[in-house]
Amino acid sequence: MNTNVINTDLSGKVAVVTGAGGVLCSYFAKVLARAGAKVALLDLNYEAAHAFAQEIVAEGGCAKAYACNVLDKDICMDVAEQVKKDLGPCDILLNGAGGNSPRATTDKEYFELGDIEGDTKSFFDLDKSGVEFVFNLNFIGSLIPTQAFAAQMVGREGCNILNISSMNAYTPLTKIPAYSGAKAAVTNFTQWLAVHFSKVGIRVNAIAPGFFSTKQNAALLFNPDGTPTPRTGKILAATPMGRFGDSEKELSGAVLFLLNNDAASFITGVTIAIDGGFSAYSGV
Repeated sequence: MNTNVINTDLSGKVAVVTGAGGVLCSYFAKVLARAGAKVALLDLNYEAAHAFAQEIVAEGGCAKAYACNVLDKDICMDVAEQVKKDLGPCDILLNGAGGNSPRATTDKEYFELGDIEGDTKSFFDLDKSGVEFVFNLNFIGSLIPTQAFAAQMVGREGCNILNISSMNAYTPLTKIPAYSGAKAAVTNFTQWLAVHFSKVGIRVNAIAPGFFSTKQNAALLFNPDGTPTPRTGKILAATPMGRFGDSEKELSGAVLFLLNNDAASFITGVTIAIDGGFSAYSGV
């Protein structure tokens, strides 16, 4: 038995990461590059993706940034062809583009009598276009890039698609119904794709991060004086390990494991929770 299969070597592989101008996905791009992959960083914000690509190159890796709108199929198809010309056909697609919007978020966790007449943004005030934006960004924003890049994978052994789901896919969090529903759709879509592509050499899996403290969400989790917000208190009380995850230490292992064609060769259609026990805890 080869005991070194978990040491994922992606040398010679071409990895495409969407949403790579963001905090988590730029880190995923670096992880893949450090494992030897040639990485295409896609983001609507080209400047952000380019800056991270330059950081990878400075580390000795191979990376190139591309401006891409994951909700526009024509653009995605054009970018896919450009990546193929620049780096080669795609072996790994990490669908990381996603996010939420205040327009699809309620002000309060629980609806109370009087909220309709008051100035509170309740469920009844959610903006239709905001809900559509959040759902489309997370679900359609995974579907379209998959159409564009999986076409380069079919019939080639050892290709992988990795989607980014969320704890919301298991149990919806309060206040963010559109994001929760969209991530549930991503998890279901992961299973569907895994079956659909099972005969043509493509494995499809996902990770579902729990609560990680990053620069992006620090203002939501901590007050200006550094004390935790009430929502942070609830999160940590519902996380058996009693802390936030460390994105630079505790996400990369699952990513590299699922992309390892030796260690995970018989794994497809799964979503791995990385959540400190949050999804397992009933509250009592």
